[in-house]
Amino acid sequence: MDPFNPSNISVDPPAKPNHPPDYYHLDSSSSGSNSDGDHSPYGSENLDFSLAVIKFINDTLMEEDEEGRPCMFQDCLALQAAEKSFYDVLMQNYADGNNLVESSWNYDDQLGFDSSLKQISNSSIARKNHPRDSSEERRNNKQFAAVTVEDSSEEHVFDEVFIVKSGNVSCPLYEASRNRGKNRELQDNNCSRKARAKKKEKEMVDLWSLLTQCSQAVAIYDQKNATELLSKIRQHSSPFGDGNERLAHYFAKGLELRLNGTPLYNPIPSLASDILKAYTLYVSACPFRRISNLFANRNIAKLAAKETTVHVIDFGISYGFQWPCLIKRLSTRNGGPPKLKITGIDFPQPGFRPAERIEATGRRLRRCCENVNVPFEFNAIAKRWESIKVEDLKIGRDEFVVVNCMYRLKNLPDDSLVLNSPRNMVLKLIKRINPDIFIHGVVNGNYNVPFFVTRFREALFHFSALFDIMEANAAREDPDRLVLEREIFGKDAMNVIAYEGVERVDRPETYKQWQFRNKKVGFKQLPLDQKIVKRARATVKSDYHKDFDIEVDGEWMLQGWKGRVIHAVSCWKPVQE
Repeated sequence: MDPFNPSNISVDPPAKPNHPPDYYHLDSSSSGSNSDGDHSPYGSENLDFSLAVIKFINDTLMEEDEEGRPCMFQDCLALQAAEKSFYDVLMQNYADGNNLVESSWNYDDQLGFDSSLKQISNSSIARKNHPRDSSEERRNNKQFAAVTVEDSSEEHVFDEVFIVKSGNVSCPLYEASRNRGKNRELQDNNCSRKARAKKKEKEMVDLWSLLTQCSQAVAIYDQKNATELLSKIRQHSSPFGDGNERLAHYFAKGLELRLNGTPLYNPIPSLASDILKAYTLYVSACPFRRISNLFANRNIAKLAAKETTVHVIDFGISYGFQWPCLIKRLSTRNGGPPKLKITGIDFPQPGFRPAERIEATGRRLRRCCENVNVPFEFNAIAKRWESIKVEDLKIGRDEFVVVNCMYRLKNLPDDSLVLNSPRNMVLKLIKRINPDIFIHGVVNGNYNVPFFVTRFREALFHFSALFDIMEANAAREDPDRLVLEREIFGKDAMNVIAYEGVERVDRPETYKQWQFRNKKVGFKQLPLDQKIVKRARATVKSDYHKDFDIEVDGEWMLQGWKGRVIHAVSCWKPVQE
């Protein structure tokens, strides 16, 4: 997911252009070069990410038909699990209890949000003339409430945050990451006296200890002690506080949901535009996605250097933010670009057009390719991943085949739910595809265990790192941070805590567990390219907080925060039998 509010970025924006700046056609004569042969002031990867991806996100937000779309970041599997109860009621006369879990995964296309989202008004002038009162944002609100952005003109927001300066290919997204310390100091100095005084008056409590005690009480359904502990936690937690207070707020909500059985998911989802803006904050403040893209795209470009057709099969394509960088890199290949063929796979949306959102991603990617003269073909697949057949993928002869799956297999049911788990079925499908390279990114989590107290403790360690990252890299009052923590971090954490069975959809495994699983299916791990690892480390060191780090374990490239491994990525190839 710029980590600070656009109003806090200390750059002088140029006059707003009449047309969106063209991030794909940059004057290479103004660019520098480096040892890797990249021609840009900051290196090709910085421009690839800061410009190509931002242009792509901007195009997504500016689409006329985007305002009413469900957000693709919302967890379709969670909604499938929520709808499962209704499906089971309908099917209970036709299936016995032993078949309910398995039959739930035959409930095919009823996934995703099906609700109308409010129209976003174009009010950029109002935003400039009537800035939001910062004191109002800092109100002490004890209730958990949705965060709204008063003036949500997508074009205006992205014009403010992502600017290409005249005569210079500088980008505030990039500059903000380099000037994070200065902006952070500015944010701290702007804290109100009232907020500082109140913080000093607060009773010092060990929220971790309270949460752990509460989880133990909830585990044995000790209603009295759990309720008392939850009351105390609520007094010292808030979605608007520091990182620990925000973490405690969402974990306490998860414990309350588990104790009382209250529905988790709000029937009114967040606007897709709000989630996308929160995502831009995340990728600016945190390098995990950017480095994963760098790793994948450079490996693909290196291995496909002489191929005429590159076929990327992307499990979990979503908005396709990974691919503008690769498109730009392929467009500058010596000898001309290859034909790029992308098969985008994701979960279906309800209604008569289950692949509509994936097809929209394909249209945007097509425009990217047309801008840089890369031949392009797109194939959209919207169905349960384990039901996909090799024939559905339309693999042609003499294609360089890439299978890409970044951080999405954790949402498929594992062996504890069904004997032949969908995640194993998908891995076997990938083996039958026989790709030239399989790029696998995993969330390194150890909170997928059957014992609740142990799972709670491991989740506490994992999510505390995510909230700490945002505390160190984003202003507390940034509305995009509030959306990110509420709609992504918070919901994931509450799902892990509150639910069991198929309703618990966030089921990560450690990278070592995935290594065992991949090898068992019949994959061998490919050696890491040390030049790519070196570039990744240099990018993190120059552009991000000092507590982010990149390490290597075997053939895995690990990304972490303060020594805790959060993400891992590696390359694989099927073993020839």
